[in-house]
Amino acid sequence: MFELVRDLIVDMLSLEKDDVQLDSNLFDDLGADSLDAVELNMALEEKTGISIPDDDLKEMKTVRDIVEYVEGHAA
Repeated sequence: MFELVRDLIVDMLSLEKDDVQLDSNLFDDLGADSLDAVELNMALEEKTGISIPDDDLKEMKTVRDIVEYVEGHAA
């Protein structure tokens, strides 16, 4: 699941794969903004079928947070 999330972030933010680690903070380390977070959520929903409610999305700060959420909500 990490690879899927990482690849989406790499594509969305024009980063290198090595830039995105499990403990990378989306905003502080990777330069994402709130619009990027919403777009990532839409891309995750498309790839996994899992929709992340806005309230949950606001709590996710690191790549690990996203990976664990998706793994915990996968069918």
